[in-house]
Amino acid sequence: MIRDEKRLAALLATVRRFMDEVAIPNEERVERENAIPEEIVKEMRRLGFFGWSIPEEYGGAGLTTEELCLANMEISQCAVAYRARSGTNTGIGSEAIIHDGTDEQKRRYLPRLASGEITGCLAVTEPEAGSDLLGGLATSAVDAGDHYILNGTKRYITNAPIADLFTVLARSDPTNKGGSGTTTFLVERDMPGLSAGPEHKKMGQEGSPVSEVYFKDCRVPKSAVLGGTPGHGFRAVMRSLNKQRINLASLCTGPAIRLLDEALRHARTRKQSGQAIGEFQLVQAMLADCKVEISAARALILETARKRDRGEDVTMEVSMCKYYASEMAGRVADRVVQIFGGAGYCEDIGGSVPRFYRDVRLFRLYEGTSQIHQLNIARHLLRGSH
Repeated sequence: MIRDEKRLAALLATVRRFMDEVAIPNEERVERENAIPEEIVKEMRRLGFFGWSIPEEYGGAGLTTEELCLANMEISQCAVAYRARSGTNTGIGSEAIIHDGTDEQKRRYLPRLASGEITGCLAVTEPEAGSDLLGGLATSAVDAGDHYILNGTKRYITNAPIADLFTVLARSDPTNKGGSGTTTFLVERDMPGLSAGPEHKKMGQEGSPVSEVYFKDCRVPKSAVLGGTPGHGFRAVMRSLNKQRINLASLCTGPAIRLLDEALRHARTRKQSGQAIGEFQLVQAMLADCKVEISAARALILETARKRDRGEDVTMEVSMCKYYASEMAGRVADRVVQIFGGAGYCEDIGGSVPRFYRDVRLFRLYEGTSQIHQLNIARHLLRGSH
């Protein structure tokens, strides 16, 4: 649902200016330094990028699902690190608080997340709890009177090295292996017993820090329980992930758009045998396939977003979006490297193409692997919910 066409157009124009004037010219610097320079982060704060999905009453833009998808498709046309820096605040770092937090939790955290004063993250995945989250969840939360004691390890947590607020899923009832035996906690970075490990050396996505998070006898007050009631942790996390999977699908589409733009420029200017390679029919076929798949992903994502804005159940559709868009981004990246030929494999002459080729590979893994989403879709189909 788009509430105000002019207002949205102005936001998207702001994002495009930021990309053209700030983000894209600094992509190589972000990759080289493995961090977004603080002056750029300040500019992102000034432009309101951290508060897109947070309600206006808490200082955010209050974007609808459809509006947020369109904004994400824009911001993700520059290096992945930029959207990752603000994206946890507009997604999994705030979503659980928006929908399940107490009034006090919302007042305490949402304005600071919206302004970018603090950075949020979602700490769910564990060494033995990824796709099978409930079956492998080992982080424990022991009720100790006026507080809980957390112990455990979280793995592959985006923004953990720089996060100020961790939304943490833990097993609060060791006798209950179901979702009602879990609780979600809002844990601030300075709470004793919480620490983040060293940043992982990743295949791609430089500038987007990822690390383990450790809880060793971490004491958190009862007020840190999301929503104030234990036993609702898994439900809150899954609700957040359903929203985030639409976000991520749109964030997969932006890099594909950028890659196709790069391929078109190359196809028009690169010559072989005296003519532009864009005149070769097999190159044209690859360009056409890229365009068709990008358009299909965009249409699926926006239709799903509209359904969610109307209050419809989109559990199966968000899996379809995330699965298709992440796989699509990988196929587009592979075709574009093929169009570039040797230049697409060489970091020094391939421009952004080799970096995006590495960056998009992760899309098929996080927020549920492609295989998990295939299973989710099939289960819904077999239950007759299509």
